[in-house]
Parts: sequence; C-alpha cells; structure tokens
Amino acid sequence: MSVTPSLHPLSSVVTRLRAAGCVFAEDEAELIRSTARTADELAAMVEQRVAGLPLEHVLGWAEFCGLRIELDPGVFVPRRRTEFLVRQAAELAGPRPVVVDLCCGSGALGAALAAALDPAELYAADIDPAAVRCALRNLAAAGGRVHLGDLYEPLPAALRGRIEILVANVPYVPTGEIALLPAEARLHEAQVALDGGADGLDVLRRVTAGAPRWLAPGGRLLVETSDRQAPAAVEVVRGSGLTARVAECEELDATVIIAGLPG
Repeated sequence: MSVTPSLHPLSSVVTRLRAAGCVFAEDEAELIRSTARTADELAAMVEQRVAGLPLEHVLGWAEFCGLRIELDPGVFVPRRRTEFLVRQAAELAGPRPVVVDLCCGSGALGAALAAALDPAELYAADIDPAAVRCALRNLAAAGGRVHLGDLYEPLPAALRGRIEILVANVPYVPTGEIALLPAEARLHEAQVALDGGADGLDVLRRVTAGAPRWLAPGGRLLVETSDRQAPAAVEVVRGSGLTARVAECEELDATVIIAGLPG
C-alpha cells in the first residue's frame, strides 16, 4: 500500500529532490511515494535520494525491458542502453535456446531474455555475492540457475559446447576513468562491475578467450562496449578466433559486439 497522499504532499517531496539536484524530481517523487509503504519509509527514502543514493537503489528495483528488476544496495544498475543488447540477442536465438548471462549483476539481461524467449534454458554467473543474491530472486520465476564465481569457472561443465546465446555485459570503463563517472555509479556501485582494466578491455579478453570452448556451433556471444572502444574490441574478439561484427543503436547510444565461431 502506498503512503496516503494527504499526509505527504507530492510538492514537498519534489521540492526536496529538486533542491538536491535531481533533474527529474517530479517523476522521482511519484516513484518514491508510490513505492513507500509507510510515512516513515517515505521519509527515509527521500533522505537516501537526497544523500545521492541512486534512485533504483532507493526504490529497490529498476525497470528494464518492461520488467521490474529487484536491486539491492551496491549492485550494478541495469542501463537502458543495454536493452539493445537484449534485442539483438533475442533476434539471434532459436527455439528453446541455452542462454548464459555472464557478469550477470542483478540478472536483468537473463530475466529479459527469458521473458522474450520463453521457454529457454537459462544460466547466470557473477563474481559479486550481492549481485548473485539479486539474480537468484530475479531469475527464479524463469527457472534460471545462478552461480557465484569468476566468469565461466562456476558454470556446469556440461554446458561446454552447448551455449547458443552468451551475453556478457562486461565492465568496460578504463581504470583511469573510474574517477570521472557520475557519483551515483562511482560511489554506490561495486567497482568490480565498472572497472575494465587499463584500456577497459581486460574482462572482454577473458570472456572471448573462453568463449570458443563454451559456444555451440552457430552460437553467439554478445557484449556491450563503447563506440570509442569498438574497433579495439573487435580486434580482441577476432584474436580469440571468433568472428565479430558491430551493431549500433543511435537512439540508445548503444554499441554491441556480436561474435561467433567461424564457419
């Protein structure tokens, strides 16, 4: 049940948020007030947002591909641009595909693909225990199996050579540019979900190096990168023995590398 409007005028919440620098104060106020169950919870949520906590962490959820993805503090917030990766993956999938979401974070990509491809055999993995706890909740309805560990290491060995759609929203911010990120990301999301090493491609190198052993014939690996990094990312992918092409969406400012086994 949401808080009784008469007890907490929307205008007062908007005023607090706007004073704190929230650009979309009206929209955020509506979301916070509709999510809060008590007056005390509303007050606490407003204080968290004013203090700089990402809106999605304040709410406890993020909207992604039309789904409500549960989020705990510290877990990477799925970005709207990543919906383009999901759309590209869904278009490439066959019937009842085996889908793996590496670096899964909250499990947003896996959940969105499971909804789009129902039925699908779904697996996910992440090195961050907090992210895995979120993914377990978000993928439960789809029967997804979530594993804690580094990239492919925790996946069942029986998946080798069977993965038809492998999505990996790897961290790709160069280490030296972490300090330039907005405070919401820099201060409130796990650095392991952001830091891609000196050139931003360290995790991509490890994902692509392992992909040939895990992809099924005709399977595809899809990773997000920046448009600036795309040429170097393509070279990394091809250096692992995979084919690579770039898909871009100007509307979402999204760049995706789509890779596969040759032949």
